[in-house]
Amino acid sequence: MTSVLYVTREEVKNALDVRETSRSNAKIDRIIEASSRQAEAILHRRFYPEIATRSFPWPSSVDDPGVLWLDDNELISTTSVTSAGTAIGAGSYFLEPNAYGPPYNRIEISRAGVASFGGGYSQRDIVISGTFGYKIDETPGPVTSGALTAADASVTTGPGFIGTGALIRIDSERMIVTGKSSVSTGQTLASPLLAAVNGTLVGVQNGAQISPGETILIDAEYMRVVDVAGNNLIVQRAWDGSVLAAHTAGATLYAPRRLTVARGQLGTTAAAHADASVLQRFVFPGPLRTFVLALTLDTMEQESTGYARTTGSGNTIRDTGGRGLELATKLARTALGRFNRSAAI
Repeated sequence: MTSVLYVTREEVKNALDVRETSRSNAKIDRIIEASSRQAEAILHRRFYPEIATRSFPWPSSVDDPGVLWLDDNELISTTSVTSAGTAIGAGSYFLEPNAYGPPYNRIEISRAGVASFGGGYSQRDIVISGTFGYKIDETPGPVTSGALTAADASVTTGPGFIGTGALIRIDSERMIVTGKSSVSTGQTLASPLLAAVNGTLVGVQNGAQISPGETILIDAEYMRVVDVAGNNLIVQRAWDGSVLAAHTAGATLYAPRRLTVARGQLGTTAAAHADASVLQRFVFPGPLRTFVLALTLDTMEQESTGYARTTGSGNTIRDTGGRGLELATKLARTALGRFNRSAAI
């Protein structure tokens, strides 16, 4: 499985104004991955959905034998539950807490029925198939441009922004975006552009073919689309470290809409998909994204100084305090942290 990242490469670059280079991309991706795993360790849970089958021991005598605590194997939904090889019907157990789950942290056998856990060996007695994780929150993204086979390693989309590192879904298949490259948008410049920072109005034939937030490429200059007004794009010039330049009418607009993807992720299977299929983009909780971004930015800054950020001098020298990072950690723990249900004294 390709690692799931909780923020995208573009979010980090926008925060630090890092230029587009292979070297910076590799560094940013590495730090995002490390920060994502660090956040999971601090918050004691994983936030992505994974279809899986997992085994659990029969509840010990110190627990209610009709309650299976899942601990860090939180559930979103189940497809089957068996104990000692016997299926337990969906109406014979409850996923709890039902008032505000998912995530569900335990399965309780219904006391109104005759089902029970146990009857075999305690080791791996209970087998659960389902979707494990925090919860599912998705938003519709762009549609595919062209059909997709099960073997394709890239997806080309229509207008819309998808970040590098995003978790997406087409039909029932989940994919992780690992890279992007530019393709023609089918639009050209309606009039010349001067090499001027204030030349932010870009006329095209059909403004509906470009989305706010996208990056367009004209000749060798990148521009970030801030807004679309009819058939005019409002842009920021010389974006992502590119050089401000003049452009002639009729120049083609390109956009990074060919997504390199890792197929069949998180327990799903690579499959064929029809043209104009909608990409669903997974949305992670806001406090988590803020926390991972803070961890990533802090590491980026520390690496740039060789982990030697200090303040003061002489006997008063000390490491620079991360007050903002400390606050982000506290807020993430309060909003999203999973706490132990018991502790030894």
